[in-house]
Amino acid sequence: MILVYGGSGSGKSAFAEKRITELKENRVSLYYLATMRVYGDEDRERVRSHRMLRKDKGFITIEQPRNICNVAERLDDEKGDVLLECMSNLVANEMFQTEEAVEGLGEEHADNANDGHYMDDKSIFYKGVVTKIKNDIVALKKSCDNLVVVSNNVFEDGVIYEPDTMKYIKALGDINRYLAKLSDEVWEVVAGIPIRIK
Repeated sequence: MILVYGGSGSGKSAFAEKRITELKENRVSLYYLATMRVYGDEDRERVRSHRMLRKDKGFITIEQPRNICNVAERLDDEKGDVLLECMSNLVANEMFQTEEAVEGLGEEHADNANDGHYMDDKSIFYKGVVTKIKNDIVALKKSCDNLVVVSNNVFEDGVIYEPDTMKYIKALGDINRYLAKLSDEVWEVVAGIPIRIK
């Protein structure tokens, strides 16, 4: 498992694609697990553009904005190599949806949801979402041969945002630390330069 981390426009996605294709053996399938939720024409165009960029790289695209454990179940029999792009979208999708966001967390977590927004850092819902994502990543890791996860650095602008956004940033930070612990390699990409930090 490899974590590739960096700011917007850093080149982390290109490096992650390069890294997963270097690991791939001829016998295995190569999956691109896309977590972006598509809302309109601009998003559709972005997805189309990204698909064109990787069309000759051998990826099978799976669009899964939430519940990546479903992909783990699907891959258990087939195995293969997976590039998950990206963790920041996945965390936002799991945290900021309406009733469907609490699906799979259990009734006790659903009772703590407030229009799709979690309460505070100590709430059962907040902990449930973070725990769910961690468990889903472990399941995905077990279901494939190699896993490369792309995540964002959203922590260094020094701005204090509204409470929900700050909780999202905290959740992504918690999950990034967990991913780094699980990973065999951790890379930060800065201005197109990959730096190995683990």
